[in-house]
Amino acid sequence: MEVKTSLLDNMIGVGDMVLLEPLNEVSFIENLRKRFDHNEIYTYIGSVVISMNPYRSLSIFTPEKVEEYRNRNFYELSPHIYALADEAYRSLRDQDKDQCILITGESGAGKTEASKLVMSYVAAVCGKGQEVNKVKEQLLQSNPVLEAFGNAKTVRNDNSSRFGKYMDIEFDFKGDPLGGVISNYLLEKSRVCKQPRGERNFHIFYQLLSGASGDTLMKLKLDRDFSKYNYLSLDSATVNGLDDAASFRTVRNAMQIVGFMEDEVQLVLELVAAVLKLGNIEFKPESRVNGFDESRVKDKNDLKEMCELLGIEQSVLERAFSYRTVEAKMEKVSTTLNVAQAYYARDALAKNLYSRLFSWLVTRINESIKAQAKTRHKVMGVLDIYGFEIFEDNSFEQFIINYCNEKLQQIFIELTLREEQEEYVREGIEWTNIEYFNNAIICDLIENNQNGILAMLDEECLRPGTVTDDTFLDKLNTICAEHQHFESRLSKNSKFLTDHSLPHSCFRIQHYAGKVLYRVEGFVDKNNDLLYRDLSQAMYKATHSLMKQLFPEGNPAKVNLKRPLTAGFQFKASVGGLMRNLQTKNPNYIRCIKPNDKKAAHIFTDSLVCHQVRYLGLMENVRVRRAGYAFRQPYEPCLERYKMLCKQTWPHWRGPARDGVEVLLTDCSVPAEEFAYGRSKIFIRNPRTLFTLEERRRACLEDLATLIQKIYRGWKCRTHFLLLKKSQVVVAAWYRRYAQQKKYEKIKSATLVMQSFTRGWKARKILRQLKYEKRCKEAVTTIAAYWHGTQARMELRRLKTEARNKHAVSVIWAYWQGTKARRELRCLKEEARRKHAVAVIWAYWRGLQVRREYRKFFRANAGKKIYCFIIQRIMQKYFLGLKTTVPSMSPIDNTWSAQPYSFLEGAHTELRRIFHLWRCKKHRGQFTEEKKAVYEEKLEASEIFKNKKALYPSSVSQPFKGDYLEIHKNPKYQKLNSAVEEKVLLADVVNKINRANGKGSPRLFLLTKNNFVLADQKTGQVKASVPLLDLTSVSVSTQSDGFFALKLKEGSASAAKGDFLLNSEHLIEIITKLHRTWTTAADKDQINIDISDEFLVQFKQDKVCVKFIQGGPKNGTSAACKRKNNRLLEVSVPSSP
Repeated sequence: MEVKTSLLDNMIGVGDMVLLEPLNEVSFIENLRKRFDHNEIYTYIGSVVISMNPYRSLSIFTPEKVEEYRNRNFYELSPHIYALADEAYRSLRDQDKDQCILITGESGAGKTEASKLVMSYVAAVCGKGQEVNKVKEQLLQSNPVLEAFGNAKTVRNDNSSRFGKYMDIEFDFKGDPLGGVISNYLLEKSRVCKQPRGERNFHIFYQLLSGASGDTLMKLKLDRDFSKYNYLSLDSATVNGLDDAASFRTVRNAMQIVGFMEDEVQLVLELVAAVLKLGNIEFKPESRVNGFDESRVKDKNDLKEMCELLGIEQSVLERAFSYRTVEAKMEKVSTTLNVAQAYYARDALAKNLYSRLFSWLVTRINESIKAQAKTRHKVMGVLDIYGFEIFEDNSFEQFIINYCNEKLQQIFIELTLREEQEEYVREGIEWTNIEYFNNAIICDLIENNQNGILAMLDEECLRPGTVTDDTFLDKLNTICAEHQHFESRLSKNSKFLTDHSLPHSCFRIQHYAGKVLYRVEGFVDKNNDLLYRDLSQAMYKATHSLMKQLFPEGNPAKVNLKRPLTAGFQFKASVGGLMRNLQTKNPNYIRCIKPNDKKAAHIFTDSLVCHQVRYLGLMENVRVRRAGYAFRQPYEPCLERYKMLCKQTWPHWRGPARDGVEVLLTDCSVPAEEFAYGRSKIFIRNPRTLFTLEERRRACLEDLATLIQKIYRGWKCRTHFLLLKKSQVVVAAWYRRYAQQKKYEKIKSATLVMQSFTRGWKARKILRQLKYEKRCKEAVTTIAAYWHGTQARMELRRLKTEARNKHAVSVIWAYWQGTKARRELRCLKEEARRKHAVAVIWAYWRGLQVRREYRKFFRANAGKKIYCFIIQRIMQKYFLGLKTTVPSMSPIDNTWSAQPYSFLEGAHTELRRIFHLWRCKKHRGQFTEEKKAVYEEKLEASEIFKNKKALYPSSVSQPFKGDYLEIHKNPKYQKLNSAVEEKVLLADVVNKINRANGKGSPRLFLLTKNNFVLADQKTGQVKASVPLLDLTSVSVSTQSDGFFALKLKEGSASAAKGDFLLNSEHLIEIITKLHRTWTTAADKDQINIDISDEFLVQFKQDKVCVKFIQGGPKNGTSAACKRKNNRLLEVSVPSSP
C-alpha cells in the first residue's frame, strides 16, 4: 500500500481548489468532474470540504480509513470528510475550542449522510468504556428515529430531511462524549396533508403499515393497505431500495436504545395512527334555517376509531369540526363552519398534532442523551439543514428556507474572512482588504423589524379587516418597490411592467444564489398557522397521556386570548439564536453538491453542478482564500518535503527550520515577491510557484531513486559473497565435528558392551546367594507356625470344657428358682380369692341392712331422689362424653362439641374456655426462646400492617428467616462479615432505586443492633452505614409492592446524599425487625411508620414525590418504577387478582 505524506502526492486534478490554475468557473467544474470520475468525491477549498454525492457505496469509509486519518494533519492525506472531523475533534480536545460543523447543500446532495459520517468518525476515535459506549450508541441511534419522523421521499431525494437539525455533542476534558442536545427547525408539516406528485408523506406512516405486527395494527385500528388512507400518496408508496418493514424494526430498536419505554412507543404509534384516521374524516353540508350551510361528518366510523385511540368523546370532537368559538374580552361568539372550513380545521389539526409530536420526540430524545454532569463541557455542534431551494412553484416554505441560507452564507463569509485575517495577523503578514459581495442587504430586506418582508407579513396577519395574500403583495409593492433586490410586476419600477416571466401574484428576490420567484398564495395562512381554540380544548380533554403536553393552550383554566406567535416570527427568532450560537464556536464547513438529478452513479451534469457552485458561493470562497497567498505551510514540513532541491539542506539541515527554508528558496531562485515569511509558516502567493517546486522535487526524487538502486545492488552482491564465505567455514566445521563424533561413538559402544558383561556376572552371583538365604528363612518360619498352632488348639479345648461346666450349673439353678416362684404365686392367688369372697359377702350383707333401714323413707322422697339421680347420671354421661369428643391440642382449632342440654350452657362455655387456656399454656410450654421471638415479631407485624398494607396477608404464612444470605457461612461475604463488627440480625438483597431513571441497583441490606448497612452485591464493599438513631421515619404504600423509603435526620452525616428508596421481597420482615431494633436502641420510643400511596423522599438537595398507582395487565406481575420528570417517580403496581 502506498503511503502518502502530503496532499500533493499522486494528486488527481487539484485536491485544494485554492491551488487551481487558472481559476475560473470552467476549470473549477472540470476539476470537480475529473476527481468525481476517479471516485475522489472530496475536494478542499482551504479548510472547507466540498462533498459530491456518489449515489453508491464506496470503500473509503472503512475502519481502516478511520485509523488512517486519525491524529493526522489536515493537508497530510487526500481530501476526506474524516480529515475535517479529525481536525475539529482534536481542536476541541486539545485546544479546548468549541467547534461547529456546518453542512449545507440542496436536497439530495448528501447532507444527512455527511452528518452521519462525522458523528460515526467522532464516535470511533473518542474514548472507550461502558458508559461512553452507551452515550455514543444513544447519540448515533437518535438519527434513525428523527429520520423516520422527519424525512420523506421527494423527487430529488429518497431520504430527504424535511426539517433542520442542529446537534450539540458535549464532551468532557478527556474528549469522551457525555451527551448531546438536538434543536429542530421548521418541520415541513404541510406534507402531512398534501404531497407533490412523485413524493411521499413522512417515512413513519409507511414503515408502520409495512412493518408492524398484525396485533399492533389491530390495536391501532389500522390496515396494511395504503390506498385506504387519504393522507398517503399512492403513486410513490413504494421506493426502490427502501425496505419500510426493516426500517420500522430499526426504528423500534433505536427508540429502545435511546431510552423510550415500551408504553411511550405505543403512545407515539397511537398518535401516528390517529393522524392517518384524521385524514379519512370527510364532511358534507347540511342546511340550516338561517340559510347558511353547516358541516357534518359523513362516515363516523373513522371519527369513532380516532376518538378511541386518543380517548376523546366523539361528540366533543364532532362539535369542534362543526362550530368555532371566538372569545373577545368577556364575550363568546359561536359560529358554524362550512365544509371548506371544516376541511381546513381537520388539516390544521393533523399538521399541528404531527408537528407537536415531532417536537415532543426531540425533547424526549434530549432528556435521554443530555449530559448528566453539571460541569462545563466542550461542545461540538453539527448543523444539517436544508439547502437553497429554487422550484418552479416557490411558496412560504421556500422563502423561509432561503432566508435561513442567506443568514448561513452571511456568517460563512464573515467567519471565513475573519479566520483568514486572524491567520495573517498571527503570522505577521500584512493584511489587505478583500472585496466581496455582502448579502447583509438581502438579509435586511427579509428580517428588518420595520420594513422587512417578515415584519410586513406579521403586520398584515395581525391587522383587522379583510386580509388576503393580495393585500400583502400590495404592501410589499408599496414599501419594497425601490429596493434593488426586490422585483414585482406591480411595483413602481416600471421596467417590470412588460416582464411576462413575472406573474401578477408573485414577487422576485435577488438572492446571493440567484433570482427566486415566490408565489404569494398561502403566505398569510401558512404564517398564521391557526388552530381553532375549540380543537385545542377538545385535544386537551383527551385521556391520552401525551395530549395535555402537546396542547397546553387547550387548558380551560389557562385561557390566553392573545394571538399566538406567527410561524415567520418563531423561525426568525430560532435562526437568530442559531446564528449567535454558531458565532461562539470555531466553524468547519462541508459543502454538499448533487452531481445529477437522476440519483444515479457515474453521471456528472455540468449545468446542475455549475448552478450549485454559484449559489453556494464556492468561487467567491476560493477568491477570498487566494486574495493574499494561495498556499501556506509550516516551516518544518516544507523543509522536509523540498530539502533535496538544495545541497546545503540535503540530507539534513542543522539549524532552525525557517533558516533552512530561506536557504532553500534562495538556492532555487524563487522571486521574492512570490513568497513571504510568517512566524511559523511560509506563504506562497502563486500556485504556479508551488507546482514548479513540485516538478523539480519529482525530478530530483527520480535521480535519488537511481542512486539508491545502485547502492542497493552493490550492497546486495557484497552481502551475498560474505554469506557464501561464512557458509563454507560453517560447513567445514560441522564436518570435522561429525567425523570425531562418529569415532567417539564407536569407542563408547565397545566400552558399554564390556561393562554390561561384567555387571551381569556379578549380579548372577549375588542372586544365587540371596536365594539360599531366603530358603533358610522360609523353613524356620514354617516350623514355628506349626508349633504355635498345636499350642493354640490345646488351649482352646481346655476353655471349651470349662465353659460347658459353668453353663450346666446355671441351668440347674434357673430351674430351681422357677419352681420356687410358681409355688409362691399359687399361695398368693389362693389367699386373694379368699379375701375377695369375704368382701363380696360383707357388701351384700351391708346392702341388705341399708335397704331394710331406708325402705320406710324411700317412697316419700322418691321424686327428688330420682331427679337428683337422673341429673347426676346426665352430668356423668356429659363428662364421660367430653372424653371422646374433646378437640385437638392445636390452639387454632375452634371446634367444640355441641351443647346437649340447655341447663349445661354455663358449664359448657366455661369448660370450653378453660380447655382453650389449658392447651394454649401447654402449646406455649413447647416454645424455645427463638420461636417465642419469632411469634413476637409476627404479632408486632400484625399490629403495624394488618388492614393497612395489601402485602401483609401473604406474609403471615411465611416464617421470618432473618439471614437470607447465610452471611456467616458463605465465603463470598467473608470480607463484608469482617467489616460488620456487630451481630447481623437481618441480611437480604434489596434494590436501591435510582432517581435519574427509576431503575434499581442490587444492594446487600444488613441490620445490626445499632446500624443498618448497604453494600455492593458483587464486591461486598460497604456503600453506606447508617446509625439507627439517624433514622426518623419509614414510608411504605398501602398496596402489594415491596417499595419503602428510609428517611434520615436532616443535618446528620448520614443524610448528606439524601434518603434511601429501596425495594425488597421481604418488606414486612425488614420493617418489623427495623421497628423492634430501633425501639430497643431508642429506649422505648417507637419509630414513625407512614403508610400512604404518595410520600416525599429527599435526594441530595431536591425532594422527589413517589406516587403509587394501580397498573394494568401490561405491567406484568411485579411493580415497576419509572421517572416521569425531575420531581416525580411513579410506581405502577399490578392489579390484585
